[in-house]
Amino acid sequence: MGSKVEQAVSYFQEGFNCSQSILASYCTEFGLNQSIALKLATGFGGGMGRLGKTCGAVSGALMVIGLKYGRDKIEDNTSKEKTYTIVQKFINKFIKLNKSISCNELLDCDINTLEGLNSAKEKNLFSTLCPDFVRTSAEIIEKLL
Repeated sequence: MGSKVEQAVSYFQEGFNCSQSILASYCTEFGLNQSIALKLATGFGGGMGRLGKTCGAVSGALMVIGLKYGRDKIEDNTSKEKTYTIVQKFINKFIKLNKSISCNELLDCDINTLEGLNSAKEKNLFSTLCPDFVRTSAEIIEKLL
């Protein structure tokens, strides 16, 4: 896979969250300033603000898909439908490879609790599992774009 995949993993390993890492790797290709992309994606890390909901690598990928295929005119239903179709393909592939898109399910702990967050940190899940989710997300994007 290409340099965008490695770039996304590198951003994550440098300290950006999963969503930021994905969006920042693709944003300029689709006309979005990287600084704005990093700010925009911040709240999606940790399954949306560390709530353990939808994995940030998934959220970041959906934003990238929107940048490429999304609609910017209310009457453009073709772009909307194409975006939804690609989003569904992305999510189905991610689930096939990882069994879930839920951060808590992927990490097998509730990071929205202090106990769960500490457990994830003690087990180094953010440095062992999460880079794989970022990589998988970017690899799927590469195939779908």
